[in-house]
Amino acid sequence: MKNLLLSPLFLILLFSCSEADSYFSRVLNADSEEDSWLLHGRTYDESRFSPLKDINDSNVQDLGLAWSFETGTNRGHETTPIVVDGIMFITAPWSVVFALDPVTGKEIWSFDPQADKAWARNACCDVVNRGVAVWEDQVIVATIDGRLISLDKKSGEVNWDILTIDKSKPYTITGAPRIINGKIIIGNGGAEYGVRGYISAYDVKDGSMLWRFFTVPGNPDEPFESEAMAHAAKTWSGGKWWEVGGGGTVWDSMAYDPELNLLYIGTGNGSPWNRYQRSPGGGDNLYLSSIVAINPDNGGYVWHYQTTPGDTWDYTATQHMILADIEINGELRKVIMQAPKNGFFYVIDRTNGEFISAKNYVPMSWASHVDPKTGRPVELDEANHKLSPVLTTPGPLGGHNWHPMSYSPTTGLVYIPAQETLFIFSTDTNFKYNPRTWNTAQQIEMTYLPKDPEELAMVDSATVGYLVAWDPKIQKEVWRAQYQRPWSGGVLSTDGNLVFQGTSDGRFISYAADSGDLLWSMDTGQGIVAPPITYKINGEQFVAIQVGYGGAYALLGAFEPANENPGRNGRMMVFKLGGKQLEKPIKTIAQLHPTITELNPDSLIIARGEYEYHEHCQFCHGIGAIGGGVIADLRMLDSEGNTAFLGSVLGGVHGSGMASFQDVLTIDQATQIHEYVKSQAVLTGVLQAAEQ
Repeated sequence: MKNLLLSPLFLILLFSCSEADSYFSRVLNADSEEDSWLLHGRTYDESRFSPLKDINDSNVQDLGLAWSFETGTNRGHETTPIVVDGIMFITAPWSVVFALDPVTGKEIWSFDPQADKAWARNACCDVVNRGVAVWEDQVIVATIDGRLISLDKKSGEVNWDILTIDKSKPYTITGAPRIINGKIIIGNGGAEYGVRGYISAYDVKDGSMLWRFFTVPGNPDEPFESEAMAHAAKTWSGGKWWEVGGGGTVWDSMAYDPELNLLYIGTGNGSPWNRYQRSPGGGDNLYLSSIVAINPDNGGYVWHYQTTPGDTWDYTATQHMILADIEINGELRKVIMQAPKNGFFYVIDRTNGEFISAKNYVPMSWASHVDPKTGRPVELDEANHKLSPVLTTPGPLGGHNWHPMSYSPTTGLVYIPAQETLFIFSTDTNFKYNPRTWNTAQQIEMTYLPKDPEELAMVDSATVGYLVAWDPKIQKEVWRAQYQRPWSGGVLSTDGNLVFQGTSDGRFISYAADSGDLLWSMDTGQGIVAPPITYKINGEQFVAIQVGYGGAYALLGAFEPANENPGRNGRMMVFKLGGKQLEKPIKTIAQLHPTITELNPDSLIIARGEYEYHEHCQFCHGIGAIGGGVIADLRMLDSEGNTAFLGSVLGGVHGSGMASFQDVLTIDQATQIHEYVKSQAVLTGVLQAAEQ
């Protein structure tokens, strides 16, 4: 052995190993690093389970605040922190990066990519960012305006900055990059506006593109990029989907199996949403709403499983995926698990995409079950909204959205941030593609939203959330923690028999992982949508979570903010045993003086304004102009705000994220929107009307 160690051959082999290979070995053994959270899901299997147990079910009640760090902005906060080599890396809205001391919270450096604020107009669901990836001495972040940037880990200085999208199209990036053996993997969003989905790999050294995998076919009159696209094209018929883009964007979830060398991606909804306009001749429309296995070395297609064939409800399969080895019917199976928007929990063989089982984890009205022979959902005839509107559950926010779930090998349970949502789907038979706004081809029915505040509260009560502990072997709920509201945060499970989750009403909670008993709760004073992590430094375990309400439900939801601090800047909050107890949260909702507003007596103008508002404005300012507290509630405009309304809509507000809409709205249309907003302010009791 000594001769081998000293031999020239061994030395050549030793020094020919690249640093990338060395770091790849490190992340493959992430479980051995207690002081780190190396990858987005902690490990490549994305289980978000930690073996740490210094904090456990017998002492978790002693948790207190170790430190808190404010990000300086109040939009949606969705980061998963990365902790490596004594530094915590987080992101904030607008793709800003912070490097912090994970023990004290002291800022080491920060980086603002100066993302184009006007690009927020292309972001369907807030200007959020879900985190960075770290590789050797580099920190990689993707920006809302489609760039991929490499930063020096110690200084935050830019190594390289590349564009990953065609900026003539409304692509955005909100997801966290993944890195596999020196290849940065990143997708994007934008299907609501009309784009073609793809995922790409870039060399971590210089940002050069290595491969790209498209998720839906392009123009069939042009050569297809691969056999996978040629096959997919056979499942699309009628219409010209490629003019709208087709959709299928890969905007969040990924997982990787190093043994099989397979990258798993989740694909999104169609562009437009409505299949009767997107592909009127029928077909499954591959690879929409699918789990797709790809060779990460070259981007080649390996297999797929489609959760919602021919999706027409915005039932994306971009939700969190987890890899695990589970004994099912006496056989150890390598599985991939997912709870996508459509309401079914899936267990799939990750070696070949074979269907194993599925059962609904939330109530649903669009399908009865998944056929065990074909693996296809059995749609209900009454859910067909081609000819008439249909009230459907889950709605487009899903039974589970992007918020990561967690799998504990100790309990054998998956912990799902679930929710019950409603929506009326109705086909827009006059749909025409508009590249500067949402393209759903749904005649979005606003009439279901009550005008009366008491009736509105009843609809609110029908939209609920809960944390579900799910047994994937027998497809059964074991326990649940019920919440009044949906849109609560991601989940962490630990070997201390603990499950941690933040809620949309501002609580950070810990449950017993086996029984669901509530063990500890802390009121942070503002909504939480991000997932927690844990790490151990100098013998002390910490639990960290980013707070700050936002995202699709917060912007679009027509209900009041779920907490008393909707305008407060987001924070990174880190807890430890024996930390400080929080003071009572500060109430920051402004008390406005009653404002008298002049209403236009022409109901037709207001009706036209309602149409234009819901076509262009509701996706940020809320259904019915009833804001969710993240972006300005337009009903509360004072005299100065009302005077500036047309200028803001048609000219934009520089640096705020409010882009100009003069390319799609005339002065008359903007005026109609203004009259509608004022009418809503009076109708909902926010403002008073002048006597006519």
